[in-house]
Amino acid sequence: MERNKTTTTATDLTEQQFRAINRAIADPRRYEILQRIAASQECTCVELRETFPISPATLSHHLKELESAGLISIPREGKFAYPTFRRDVWNSYLAKLTEL
Repeated sequence: MERNKTTTTATDLTEQQFRAINRAIADPRRYEILQRIAASQECTCVELRETFPISPATLSHHLKELESAGLISIPREGKFAYPTFRRDVWNSYLAKLTEL
């Protein structure tokens, strides 16, 4: 499986992206999902469904929000999706927070 290897720096984050990340992680459940994805080398949506007692539609919504904010990428192989934490974006976000 080929993963997205783009890099982002603190200066690459626009104010819009910074606010999108803030909105995405403001939801406690979504932040928990992000933590779970970040803690695992390879995570599947099935594992996330087993970990969190939420409907598939709700999980899909949370993943879409995290992906839109740039915090995860979701490579797909057939019917399987593998949410992957984008540590480069997270590090850029943290760097931008330190600029405040």
